[in-house]
Amino acid sequence: MTAYPFLKDNIEYLQRIGHPAYQWLSTQDFKEEALMNNIFINEFGLHDWRMESGQGMFEALPPVGLYKSWVHEEKASCSATMIVGSNLGYGVNHVLQETPESHKVMLLEPRAEMLLACLGQTDYRPFFEAKKFHILVPDEDYIWEVIRNLDLQYVYGKIHLKADMPSQQLGPEYARWTKIVRDKLENFSLELATLRFRQDVMVGNEINNFKLAREHGSLRSLEGKAGGVGGVILGAGPSLEKHAPELLKNRSHVLYTCALQTLPTLQNLGIKPHFCVAIDYDDSMLKIFNRLDPDFVQDIPLIYSTKVNPQTVKRYAGPTIPLWTVGGMGTFVMKEHDLVLDAGGNVSVTLSRLLRWCGVSHMLLVGQDYAWLNNQSHAGGHHNHTTNMQLQSYHQYTKNMEGEEILTTIQYMTAKRELENDLRQSAFPIYNIYGGGVEIKGTRAVDIEAAYKDGILASAPGSVDRFMTDLMACREDKVVVRFEPRGPMWSSSLRNAEKLLGKLFKNVKANQKEIHEVFNKIELFLKQDPLYMPYIFNETIDLAGLTRAKHFHERKDFPEFKRIAKCVMKKVREIDRNVCEIPKQRREVA
Repeated sequence: MTAYPFLKDNIEYLQRIGHPAYQWLSTQDFKEEALMNNIFINEFGLHDWRMESGQGMFEALPPVGLYKSWVHEEKASCSATMIVGSNLGYGVNHVLQETPESHKVMLLEPRAEMLLACLGQTDYRPFFEAKKFHILVPDEDYIWEVIRNLDLQYVYGKIHLKADMPSQQLGPEYARWTKIVRDKLENFSLELATLRFRQDVMVGNEINNFKLAREHGSLRSLEGKAGGVGGVILGAGPSLEKHAPELLKNRSHVLYTCALQTLPTLQNLGIKPHFCVAIDYDDSMLKIFNRLDPDFVQDIPLIYSTKVNPQTVKRYAGPTIPLWTVGGMGTFVMKEHDLVLDAGGNVSVTLSRLLRWCGVSHMLLVGQDYAWLNNQSHAGGHHNHTTNMQLQSYHQYTKNMEGEEILTTIQYMTAKRELENDLRQSAFPIYNIYGGGVEIKGTRAVDIEAAYKDGILASAPGSVDRFMTDLMACREDKVVVRFEPRGPMWSSSLRNAEKLLGKLFKNVKANQKEIHEVFNKIELFLKQDPLYMPYIFNETIDLAGLTRAKHFHERKDFPEFKRIAKCVMKKVREIDRNVCEIPKQRREVA
């Protein structure tokens, strides 16, 4: 096909490496006739694409000058550009050619025929092989995984999102995918900010909870045990107060669940959940106990993320069961021994994933408003409850399902989007007793009368009691896992590396290559142990600033390395003290 001189080579390369883009293209019913007939040379002498209107994409928007603003010189070598819409490759090629080799370029093209047209005009194999150019498939989960691997670009550079204007003439899907990518980048920035600035606290809590968590049991036997159960997730939104009287009047046989933060609100309303969940790691959780009656919770199990403040677990007056979550020790070292759940960024997502894993038959959301209603932030009793609202930079306006303007926040909308993304994976219906807040896509909005009438607030006879019996039995399931301390070996290795670098930095200009090689080896060393890796996340990011964010080393890099190594060893020794056990033979020798 002479109009596409490079299509065969690019496609064969993608096929050879097993790229998801090749698999996606193989399943698409692309418009072959359009490929044959729509490409032409326009009046400017440029390759163009004829749209349904008969006009070329670039007849009104010539590419000359159109993409100059797409290249940003600041921190370009450590940055990334995400492009939605390929056209024939004009914008993609401009960014590829005008940015450093280390700059990442990612293309999302939702139309198969346009991606093929783009791949047909340029030989992208050198850019693929250099890991500079990446093609994304239009799948939200795939895009999210790609974005989550842009941590170095986020920390040391910038991530630019570019919506191709000529492509937007083809259809609304380009604007829709641009919004999806923008939302995911916003979610990622919040998640990485949490990891970067709170990882030490979260994993530090996990280390201090480790020995106690082993004694508190395991949830691993609960998989699929909630057959026939209707699960209810109670949020602390303002509408909970509106629906509470009806829930109390017709106490039904469903599994009521909530966040630990919601318990004081439910205590005020007289609603007792079957269990609650805690995932927040900071000290603010301790404020809950100022409002919580110990007698109210003495028979309500708390399922706690091992990353919560240890004092939260110790002060809770009821039964406690640990939940290992992704992002710390659970990511690598506990997944072979226990349930490890991706808790997400808010408790509603955690509960949704946990209930689905347990096998409930359906789920119902109550009090999930994600908005201020009648100048009220939360239902009464919640530690953040306020009716004295003052507009802040993080507030924004949106509309409810009736089209009325309501107030929300960036954090609320981020949490709502994460819940919506999670609910898409559900194999059963999700219902929402709507209370006037934002719409939750993927749920069926119902009123409380319909929930009773349609059996949504019901479970199979005996299923809830049976599940709670299984849940309480989890406290006796002790996980036996042992780790041997490796701090002495780490100390020796880092000390030797420091001595070698000390010699090399005496002539830093002449030893650039050798210094960079040593830093690379140290980076690999820090990442080789799954037990220590989560706790030294920040140190590995700092070291990446010396290995991948710098192209010329200076004398000040050596003190920075020594600072990083000192922090690493402090954390390694803390893990050895709180998590590891000295083998019996070594104890006897000592």
